[in-house]
Amino acid sequence: MGITPLQFKQMEARLTRTTRVAKPAIEQRLSGVPSRHEIILGIDPSLRGTGYGVIRLGKPNHNALAQGTISCPAGWEHSRCLVRIVQTLREVIAKHQPSVCAIEGLYFAQNLQTALIMGEARGASLAAVAEAGLDIYELAPRKVKQAIVGFGGAQKLAVAKMVQRMLRMTELPAPDAADALALALAHANESSRYSFAQPKKI
Repeated sequence: MGITPLQFKQMEARLTRTTRVAKPAIEQRLSGVPSRHEIILGIDPSLRGTGYGVIRLGKPNHNALAQGTISCPAGWEHSRCLVRIVQTLREVIAKHQPSVCAIEGLYFAQNLQTALIMGEARGASLAAVAEAGLDIYELAPRKVKQAIVGFGGAQKLAVAKMVQRMLRMTELPAPDAADALALALAHANESSRYSFAQPKKI
């Protein structure tokens, strides 16, 4: 049974429309576009007490996967503390597989010596995270407090209590760990809304 030229054109038009509808869905599956970050690592660097916290994004609430403080005794040399920071963060990253890190940004310290010591701990932390291939963003301390508590000059206890409430934790996290969890939560908040002032990637 033959078909007329008009019928052939009609069939060709239907096939073209079907292809145009199906193509975007296929391209979306095969495009390799990375999915939204679901596990976030927060780091509050300090030579003697680096805080870390890992959260998993979820609805209606995010969940805390891990949190703690990398404590180094006062008698330890700086180099030994830095190794401890790197090793611990490597273990945390390997266990929980975060894809992005939020770290506290630089701020004006009271003196040069304090700034140098903080810089050492921050450098060790960044090296461990960068080695694992995570995206890294820095957030200013006041901006984190504003996002979590609503006040840029909030005290550590207020931050810890709000973090406990937001993550529905049974116990109040230690101050440094709470700050790290707050960093992760603040980054999740920044990433979930449209803003002209995006977090600084480093």
